[in-house]
Amino acid sequence: MTRILGLDPSLSSTGWAVIEAENNRLRYVADGFIKTDTKKELPERLADILGVLRQVIELYKPDQAAIEKVFLNSNAVSTIKLGMARGVVIMAPALYQIPVTEYEPNKVKKAVVGVGHADKNQVEKMVQILLPGCKPKNNDSSDALAIAICHFNSRGGVFR
Repeated sequence: MTRILGLDPSLSSTGWAVIEAENNRLRYVADGFIKTDTKKELPERLADILGVLRQVIELYKPDQAAIEKVFLNSNAVSTIKLGMARGVVIMAPALYQIPVTEYEPNKVKKAVVGVGHADKNQVEKMVQILLPGCKPKNNDSSDALAIAICHFNSRGGVFR
């Protein structure tokens, strides 16, 4: 059995999810999101993300992690802040020697829905179908579940 930590980085609301993969079967374990306080300074917000991710990692003990690759937007400041949050999100599993794999957003959608330009509702519905009993906390945790599923699929869908 392999535990996969899916991560959807954001400064405002980082999604996280844990699934188990055994042979060609997936099982939902947990999901959540890390909402940071916009009144706090940037270093404090980044520390909050790291602190929660460390708790998640210590509680669920994932074997592998997967994260969505960064996308650029028209606001340079927002892109830089997202990059900082991504750095923290990538660093958290690395602190525990957990390998981290990155995936393009379109690859994640294609792995879960079958098309690379699916909307968030389609992704969430397919996540719930692929992981029976799963009720994602919000869009960010749903995306994190999709990223974990993508990682499973990209590895041939078989883990021991």
